[in-house]
Amino acid sequence: MFRSHTCGELRTAHSKTEVTLSGWVQGVRDKGFMIYVDLRDRYGITQLYFDEESTPKAIMLKAQKLGREFVIQAKGTVVERASKNPNIPTGDIEVLVSELTILNTSLVPPFTIEDKTDGGDDLRMKYRYLDIRRNPVKESLIFRHKVAQAVRNYLSNEGFIEVETPYLIKSTPEGARDFVVPSRMNEGQFYALPQSPQTFKQLLMVGGMDKYFQIVKCFRDEDLRADRQPEFTQIDCEMAFVEQEDILNTFEGLTRHLLKEINGVEVEKFPRMLYDDAMRLYGNDKPDIRFGMQFGELNDVAQHKDFNVFNNAELVVGIAVPGANSFTRKEIDKLIDWVKRPQIGALGMVYCRCNEDGTFKSSVDKFYNQEDLAKWAEITRAKPGDLICVLSGETDKVRAQLSALRMEMAERLGLRKSNEFAPLWIMDFPLLEWDEETERFHAMHHPFTSPKPGQLDLLDTNPGDVKANAYDLVLNGNEIGGGSIRIHDKPTQAIMLKHLGFSEKEARAQFGFLMDAFEYGAPPHGGIAFGLDRLVAILGGQETIRDFIAFPKNNSGRDVMIDAPAPIDEEQLEELSLKLNLKAK
Repeated sequence: MFRSHTCGELRTAHSKTEVTLSGWVQGVRDKGFMIYVDLRDRYGITQLYFDEESTPKAIMLKAQKLGREFVIQAKGTVVERASKNPNIPTGDIEVLVSELTILNTSLVPPFTIEDKTDGGDDLRMKYRYLDIRRNPVKESLIFRHKVAQAVRNYLSNEGFIEVETPYLIKSTPEGARDFVVPSRMNEGQFYALPQSPQTFKQLLMVGGMDKYFQIVKCFRDEDLRADRQPEFTQIDCEMAFVEQEDILNTFEGLTRHLLKEINGVEVEKFPRMLYDDAMRLYGNDKPDIRFGMQFGELNDVAQHKDFNVFNNAELVVGIAVPGANSFTRKEIDKLIDWVKRPQIGALGMVYCRCNEDGTFKSSVDKFYNQEDLAKWAEITRAKPGDLICVLSGETDKVRAQLSALRMEMAERLGLRKSNEFAPLWIMDFPLLEWDEETERFHAMHHPFTSPKPGQLDLLDTNPGDVKANAYDLVLNGNEIGGGSIRIHDKPTQAIMLKHLGFSEKEARAQFGFLMDAFEYGAPPHGGIAFGLDRLVAILGGQETIRDFIAFPKNNSGRDVMIDAPAPIDEEQLEELSLKLNLKAK
């Protein structure tokens, strides 16, 4: 054995014990007659010391050559420290070294292996194997493990069976681009990497598995951002002989279990909100309800007052920002510049100060009197000391803009507390959404989502009005899970594919295997998939997922550590019957 104990294990109870430790050199302090070495492993740090009076000279000379991140083995005796360090669990002891073995040397690391490092994101991703040695990343990966284990324990106790599904599958339209894999043995043909195991989990229900789950990799070739990677992990679940309420209850239970087990937080209420109400009150379908600032629609009280900016708008809508009347004119001007950024796209912002004496002062006082502004305050629920921020324009655009402003104000005011958790179900999404580019309807979730009971006939008359038997679970302004009751009979699935623009031949080519399976006694079924990466980040009090992934890609989808993706040689291309046709940029 290279070690008898870990570097986080020893205490004063181990005094006078002979031990063997192995790990990385965190730092060396050479006092001449005495050398101190901080030895680190996954479990913690233990101080070693070498004393010229009691340490053999050869060992002292070897200790003087140690550098940061050298891998060493040290044997010695545990002694109580004269000068204790209360900042680490092993701070009451140290090890007087009698034998020292250098197991491996190290180059000087390109950044310091400390909690607060001097390495930027790009540098740390290039040397990710060094970054993982840092406590924040190490603890994040351990935290992810704990969440995954808690998920497995809960679902297993609920009677779910973990079943693996294939990674090499057939390309099917699910909303994003597929990653494709050429087949050497089937010339000119390709596999696709799964965007989700959707059809397979439905086939498992046809197969009678009843309750399935899988913590599974999924792949989507789409533009990236802080909370999105080309490969990501889902907690994928499906249940047979269930209705929507059964699924909501089961996965409320899972979420409660995780919040209690991982964060020590008890959450009883899982409020439910219709999709249409979420868009009207918050401007998006994943609202953060830890704070207020609900939208107030002001058309009736703000239009027809000679202010043409509002008169010509499809929607005039505002929020009351608590306590923000204290903002200076300069701060408000910066806020107006913020909403006019291309990322937000607003043309401007009207504001109204709600003074402590009950009066109002607005940037459009010329057009609105105190009585008018009092109605703004009533509709937005503004109180004295608040600031009403108003945007106007096309309904969908202005809702998105005000939603972004709402989140920005909450961030600035410290209202998004990472230790508070507010789950929310969003229900009754539209089944279809219109795409201006293709001029046809697309499935808002996926083609296998069932319409709400009794609405199937609406597909022929008012397809845009049909609601999906679908639901998303939102936590702190992030969608952590989404699912639906599935279509489970061939005629309904055929109708759905027809309205999505598939000919019978195309439907057969793409989904024939599933349609065939539905003819062999498919049970009613439904499910949900949680985004594990995002869920872990939120439970860990962070917005971004990168530190909870061992080897993440950057915003261009590249792994800068191994330099992938990368070209393949001509021999491989020929073997796969591929020819490159790269266009000059």
